[in-house]
Amino acid sequence: MSRRNIEGGYANRWLLADTNTGEIMRFELGLKYSGIDRTKDGFYVGFNGPADPKIRNHECPGSAALYYDIRISVGARRVRLNELMQEHYGKIDAEIAQEILADHYDVYLKEEKLGSRNVEGHYELDAFEYWPARLPFMPAGAVDGKVMDSDLAEQLSFWARWGSSSGMPFDAEDYFNEYKQWDHLEGYIKDRPTQPWTLFAAGEK
Repeated sequence: MSRRNIEGGYANRWLLADTNTGEIMRFELGLKYSGIDRTKDGFYVGFNGPADPKIRNHECPGSAALYYDIRISVGARRVRLNELMQEHYGKIDAEIAQEILADHYDVYLKEEKLGSRNVEGHYELDAFEYWPARLPFMPAGAVDGKVMDSDLAEQLSFWARWGSSSGMPFDAEDYFNEYKQWDHLEGYIKDRPTQPWTLFAAGEK
């Protein structure tokens, strides 16, 4: 648990599920408040921001505006993830979940465009014209993907992919040649070549 979570500076949420009843629960923990939501016929999404209004408005007021701002990754991912879940509602399996994690649609620009507002965040390709608090083309974003359904949960298994969920590779040399302002990180940031989705199971070595 991070220091920021202990002090409530960064609220965290956990998703729990009962494979026998089909019920899922979202538990969100702040410093003073906590939130629990349960459903047997719905869904929950995560987007790097507090979902519970008590935590969002009383403990993390700086994030309250971001929740609605689709120029920012928090607001954009919240909108896009809900769109994708509604689009695939009742049909989501591990394969569709992998596609959702690899989504590159920008709800602010209303087009396919790589950047921080994607479900698969690419901060390293974002000029941040609409979010001046962030430095442009910063080397950050999604670095792995993980998917599990109820059948896999019963088998203590999950699908995972190192690097981008879409399989898009990251070449460190090309990146530093293009964005020289980050060259002090050369040698620390490594290549992330395309890797396949791989099934991991309990007991494997």
